[in-house]
Amino acid sequence: MGLSGRDLLSVGDLSSEELVGLLARAEELKRGSEPGTPLARRSIALIFLRPSNRTRVSFEAAIARLGGHPIALFDREIEMGRRESVGDVGRILDGFVDGLVARIPSERDLRGLARAMRSPVINAMTDLGHPCQILADCLTVQEQLGHLAGARVTFVGDGNNVCNSWIEASQVAGIDLRVVTPAGYEPAPAVLQAAAQLRGVGGRVVVTNDLGEGLAGTDVIYTDVWTSMGQEEQHEDRRQDFGPYQVNERVLERAPEGTRVMHCLPAHRGEEITDAVIDGPQSIVFEQAENRYWLQLALLAEIFGSAGAEG
Repeated sequence: MGLSGRDLLSVGDLSSEELVGLLARAEELKRGSEPGTPLARRSIALIFLRPSNRTRVSFEAAIARLGGHPIALFDREIEMGRRESVGDVGRILDGFVDGLVARIPSERDLRGLARAMRSPVINAMTDLGHPCQILADCLTVQEQLGHLAGARVTFVGDGNNVCNSWIEASQVAGIDLRVVTPAGYEPAPAVLQAAAQLRGVGGRVVVTNDLGEGLAGTDVIYTDVWTSMGQEEQHEDRRQDFGPYQVNERVLERAPEGTRVMHCLPAHRGEEITDAVIDGPQSIVFEQAENRYWLQLALLAEIFGSAGAEG
């Protein structure tokens, strides 16, 4: 697929063919194909400046499965941008490890690390994008529907980093994406404009404030928290603004029969989604969570799967 030794900073870093190949590799691994040990005698640093559950555990488990040694680093240890500059952190780590997985707020800092390092850098979430989450979600949609191109996905919630990566994926993979938000919470125009320039098969993105429009003919309803990390002071305003967009049983009744429900987790149960929906028969939320491991296992295997990946 040509991913050997490359950075993965956004979904848009992949061509359509590379995305298809990556999902195929993840499916093979999930069916029991052995990934080998391309990370044998290699160490991968993981920087976490934001709390992490699924991301940390799935990446550490995948690195270990491939024979590598994960080294988790937290803000109190590196104080990136305060104790040491972003560039210095990247250059120092590059002399110690064979790659970096970074979950940090700043997209600029992520790209600063990538510029400072010769070894591959993987974006495990910034405030602008969450590519590994959405690639795993694409795997889940493909498993459930039997196809990804042409799938109709309705994102209900804030035009945030998860939404941004869905917009990129829609263009790369040919997904029919509807983004449903309250007025004032739409994705940034710059995100939509940049996605339209990606080297993909082209998808359709519709942004609307009308939940009914978003639900028409949909295959998947996807939601996320109304208040993300760093937005806690806006919580009460957001509860009011997003209240009519809760994914509940009434919403499922308005959607086509058999519509699946997804959530990237953690869920604020009783806010953006109800217990009855997330635990109900149309939910594929926990299958979706498991696929973080399989997708990241495939991604790491492809990036580090040849001698050319060594930094």
